[in-house]
Amino acid sequence: MAKIIALVNQKGGVGKTTSAINLATYLAQAGKFVLLVDLDPQGNASSGLGIDVRSAEKSLYHSMIIGEHPSKIIIRKKELSHDLIPASQDLAGAGIELVHMENREFRLYNVLREIRINYDYIIIDSPPSLGLLTINGLVASDEVIIPVQTEYFALEGLSQLLGTIELVKENLQPELKIMGALLTMYDKRNRLSRQVVKEVRDHFPGYVFDSVIPRSVRLAEAPGFGKSILSFDSFSKGARSYKNLSREIIELENKNKKKFTI
Repeated sequence: MAKIIALVNQKGGVGKTTSAINLATYLAQAGKFVLLVDLDPQGNASSGLGIDVRSAEKSLYHSMIIGEHPSKIIIRKKELSHDLIPASQDLAGAGIELVHMENREFRLYNVLREIRINYDYIIIDSPPSLGLLTINGLVASDEVIIPVQTEYFALEGLSQLLGTIELVKENLQPELKIMGALLTMYDKRNRLSRQVVKEVRDHFPGYVFDSVIPRSVRLAEAPGFGKSILSFDSFSKGARSYKNLSREIIELENKNKKKFTI
C-alpha cells in the first residue's frame, strides 16, 4: 500500500506547495505510482499543475464531504507523470461543514483508504493552518514532512505544529511519524540562511533532510505556466534539489523495508 506523506506547516510562504508538486513529480519520474492530493482550499497545487480550480466540476470536496468515490475525481493529465485529486473553492467551507460530521477527523483517511493500494506514494499538500482540514491530512498520513524556510522566524510556530502532531498521534493516529524537516528557500550567499540551517539541524538532529531547496526564480515561475520544475527547467538548481529529495525519500523507505524484513 501507498506510503502517505503530508507536507504541513501552518506558516504560509515556506515552499510547501512547491515541494508537494515537485516531490510528487520526481517520485513519479523515478518509476513510482504517485497521487498528489490538494487539501488546500486555495488550490495552489492544482492551479500550479494547470487545473482551473474555479471551474472544476469535481474535487476533493466531493469525496470528503459528499462521499463520492475518489476514482471519479482523480485527474491524470498527459503532461503529468502522476495522478491528482484537485481542490476547489468548495473546500473553503468544508472546515465548517466538518464540525458537525461524524468521525470528522477521519474523512480524508476514509477517502484514501479506498485507493491507497493503487499507489506507491500519496503526497498531501495541506493548508497553511492547523484547522480540521490539516488534522484530516495528519490522520490520513503515515509520515509528515515539515518545510522550513531558511529565513528569519524560521522556527516560529514549529513548537505549536509539533504539539499538534503529538496530539494527533496520541488521540487519533498512533502510527504517525515525522519523516523530517525540509529546508527551503536557501541562499548560500546569505549568512542568515546558513545560520538558520545550522539552527534547524541543531534543534532536530537526525530529522532534517540532507537535500536543501534553494531560493530560485525558476521554481517560482514554473507554477505560473502550470508546470512542475521538471517540465519547466529540468537542469535548474531547484530541479536537481527536488530530484535529490525524491531519491533520499526512496532510499529511506528502502532502508526501513530492509529493517522490517530482517
